[in-house]
Formats: sequence, C-alpha cells, structure tokens
Amino acid sequence: VHPNVSQGCQGGCATCSDYNGCLSCKPRLFFVLERIGMKQIGVCLSSCPSGYYGTRYPDINKCAKCKADCDTCFTKNFCTKCKSGFYLYSGKCLEKCPDGLEANNHTMECTSIVHCEASEWSPWSPCTKKGKTCGFKRGNEVRVREIVQHPSAKGNPCPATSESRKCIVQRKRCQKEGKGKKNREEKRKKSNKDESKETRQESKGRAARRQNREQRENNNKTQPKKRKASNKEQDLAPVDTAH
Repeated sequence: VHPNVSQGCQGGCATCSDYNGCLSCKPRLFFVLERIGMKQIGVCLSSCPSGYYGTRYPDINKCAKCKADCDTCFTKNFCTKCKSGFYLYSGKCLEKCPDGLEANNHTMECTSIVHCEASEWSPWSPCTKKGKTCGFKRGNEVRVREIVQHPSAKGNPCPATSESRKCIVQRKRCQKEGKGKKNREEKRKKSNKDESKETRQESKGRAARRQNREQRENNNKTQPKKRKASNKEQDLAPVDTAH
C-alpha cells in the first residue's frame, strides 16, 4: 500500500491512496479489489459484482470471489447461477446431472424427470357406422382421454388418447327423409283442412243468426198494421138500433 493515505476520499471510500484507490469503506459498503492490467484498485460498492459474494466483519465488509464455475454465489461453496456449460444443482455447478435428474437447457439447472399423465377414459360412445346409428348390425364405438401432464425430455411418453372397438346393435331401419317430409306435409294439409271446416261452420252460423234477426225485424214491422186494420173493420160494422 502506498504510504500516501488520504481521508478526504470520493466514491464511498473511508480511506484511500492515489496509487491503490480505496483502502477502507464507509459503513455498510463492501470493499473489493478490481484488476486493471497488472494493477489492483480498491473500490467500495453497495453490493458485490457478478462472480463475487459478500462477507461482513466487524471492521470491514469484503467481496470474495466465487468458484471458477460459478457466475453468482451465496457463499464460496454455494452457487446460485453457473457459468455457460454447467448445470446448477444444490448450490453446485456440474457438467452432467446426477442419475434420476435431467438437464434443463432453458434454466441451466438439473431438474426432476417428469412423466406423462393422462386422465381417465371417457364412457364409450354410441355404436355407429359411417356416421349413422341405424341401418346396420356391426359398427364401432370409441372413447377418449386427455393429457393432464406433458412429460419432460427424459420422461415417459404419453399414451394414446383415443381407443375404438367393434360393437353389435339391434338392426333397425333408418327413417327416410322423404317419408318424414311426406308425413309432415300430410299433417299440415289436415290441419289446414280442419281450420277451413271450422271457418265454414262459423260462417254458416253467422248467416243463420243474421237471417233470424232480419225475420224478427220484419215481423215487428207487420204487427201494427194488422191491429190498425182490425180497428177499421170494427168502425164499419153495422150498429144494432133495434132498441
């Protein structure tokens, strides 16, 4: 250390020298040596850089180097991230993962092997043949299931998700589309015919009521004339003067 030690330092240094940089740091800061060519310069940082881990002591806080295969570490013997080409497992950086584990190239970690998992089979479908459920005796029925867990690279592959088998049904004829259409047309005609019949009956009823009403009105008009004629005949009748 250069003997020229200064107390009025910059950048978080408590003491420093023109040749070696920081010699000690202010409280809570970490002291680390940075190499510049053949020379090492002391600096004070709030956290340790990549490849270093921090240790706190009563007199000074220091940044120490991680192992050569560690990119970042918690302590010297516990890595949190490995350098390229290594896989992290339990704080260590390995070139090859242990048995029962597989290398995850995305996270660069050794992870557990995941096997495929499928759901339970669905019930068997109705017996069909060429998309129909009638007009045949022998057909096929199917059932399906879903994949609920996809496997990892070394995991067991997924099984088939569909299954079919032969089936036998009681033979029955398919209803023809034309026949069904004819039946619907006949029902429609019958319905229209019934409606027409009801309409005619209602019309006849209205005509009969109108005729009865007109007849009653005519009768009411002729009755007063008859009474007048009867009175006139009484006036023209001979008077008995025998008395």
